[in-house]
Amino acid sequence: MQSRDSKSWLDLLIKVTGNRSKVGKLIEGYKKLQEANYISSHFSSYLSPVLAFDETLKTEVFKIRHGVYCEELSFEPTNRQQQEIDDFDAFSVHGLIQHRNSNAYAGTVRIVTPQEDSHQLPIEKYCLNSITDNKLNPSQFPRHEVCEVSRLAVPAAFRRRQMDKFDGAAVGGINQQTFSVTELRCFPFIAVGLYFSAAAYIVCKDIKHTYVMMEPRLARSMRFVGIQFEQIGPVVDYHGKRAPFYINPSLLYKGLSPGFKTMFAHIQKDIRSQLKN
Repeated sequence: MQSRDSKSWLDLLIKVTGNRSKVGKLIEGYKKLQEANYISSHFSSYLSPVLAFDETLKTEVFKIRHGVYCEELSFEPTNRQQQEIDDFDAFSVHGLIQHRNSNAYAGTVRIVTPQEDSHQLPIEKYCLNSITDNKLNPSQFPRHEVCEVSRLAVPAAFRRRQMDKFDGAAVGGINQQTFSVTELRCFPFIAVGLYFSAAAYIVCKDIKHTYVMMEPRLARSMRFVGIQFEQIGPVVDYHGKRAPFYINPSLLYKGLSPGFKTMFAHIQKDIRSQLKN
C-alpha cells in the first residue's frame, strides 16, 4: 500500500484541485485502487472460504441466515430451531467465510444447482416474469448448466467498521481490541469474498450460466471490484426493489481488476483443494 507521506500528498492534491476536477477524480480513483489492492492481498490472511458439506457446517449456514433473514430483516418468520431453511436447500451448495483468528463464521452464500428437470431456480419460481431477455432465460439451457447465487448473509458483527461506537456491543458491535485495524478494513469485502467463493465453485464445476436477484445498487457497487453483472429484466418488488442479473465465467474474468484477480485466485485455490478432499 502507499506510504503515509504519499497518501498525505495525494490528499493535499485533492484539496488543491478539488475532488470534482478531472485530476481530483483520477487521484481519488488511484487511492481506491491502492486500498482495494491492499485489502485483497490481506483478505486471505484473516478470512478463508469454507464449503459447507457436512451437517455441522450446514447448521452454521442456516443459523446465520435465520439471524439475518428472519430476525433482522423479517423476510421470513422466526422459528424455534433458529435455522432458516427452504426447499431449494435440498439441491444447493453452501459456502461460508470463516474468520481465522476466532473461527467464527463471517458470512454465508448459497449456490442453487438443479439436478433434475423438475428442479427450479428461485428466480424461476418467484420472479420468472421479471426476466425480459428471452435469450438468457434459464429455461433456454439444460438444468446442469444453470445455477443461482442467493441467500447471501453477513452477520451484523462483521458489517461494522472501526469508527462504530462500541455502545452496541450487546447487539453485535465489534470491540476494537478484538480485531486489528487491517481486519476491520477487510470486513466490508466479506460480501465480495462470498461472491468469489460461489464463483470459484461455479467455475470448478463448469456451470455455464449464473443468475442473481439483487438490488441494482449492489450490482453497481460490484462494478468497483470488476464484477460486471448483466441486468436481464426490470426492477420488481421482491423483498425490496430487486432486478434479475446474469453472469458467466467469461464476463467475470473480463472485468476483474488486478488486485481482486489476486483475491479471487487465492479463494479459488482454497475452493479447489476442498473439492479434491
